[in-house]
Amino acid sequence: MINNDFPRILTLLRKEQGFSQKKVAEDLGISQALLSHYEKGIRECGLNFVVKVADYYGVSCDYLLGRTPHRTGKKFTLNEVPDDSPARAKKNDSTQLEYNRRILVNSLNIVFAILRKIKSESLTNVVSHYLFSAVYKAFRVLYSSNPKNPQGMFELDRRLFGATIESSMAVSEAKERYILSGEDIGECRGVSRDSLPHLTPELLANDYPLYAPSLFDMIKKLETDVKS
Repeated sequence: MINNDFPRILTLLRKEQGFSQKKVAEDLGISQALLSHYEKGIRECGLNFVVKVADYYGVSCDYLLGRTPHRTGKKFTLNEVPDDSPARAKKNDSTQLEYNRRILVNSLNIVFAILRKIKSESLTNVVSHYLFSAVYKAFRVLYSSNPKNPQGMFELDRRLFGATIESSMAVSEAKERYILSGEDIGECRGVSRDSLPHLTPELLANDYPLYAPSLFDMIKKLETDVKS
């Protein structure tokens, strides 16, 4: 039984190449209607078709089935995750802790690299505020879990800070969407559509070969956790 990731990835690969359903169907030797059913998840294909599609797009079967975020199907290990953070791991750090830290740091490198390309101070400030808020909330929950820890370093009410931060993050996300659509909102200036970089998984992998695998892993892990 083919999983739910296959239709989405099958459609994504075709659109990335700019191919029509008609062209891909002809190349793969099936009808356009059948390909449309595969992409919508209405019909299930056989494993022979999965292999054929994998060869056609130059990806692994595991990638097609959503088993790995890496198109080659390669499994990512801790030693292969680049680490350019000033905070080096300690010998007693757990493998999972260090792996997650590197994945997060490397993913943020790409986020800020994209912001650098767009060159919008308003957008950079809004995205940074959103990320600062997420880190603040996670840290404060950890810090405050021990009631003996003094709360003097925080000004937000301990009873309301969670809701306050979440609402602030929601506002930041809304501002980000407006700015990227080209609209001004408050003191934030909208950006031109021409300044938005063209992004695909292939381009990300080419432009950020050290960091893209981390980003792909983070996306896959988060979406799997959210769906479970």
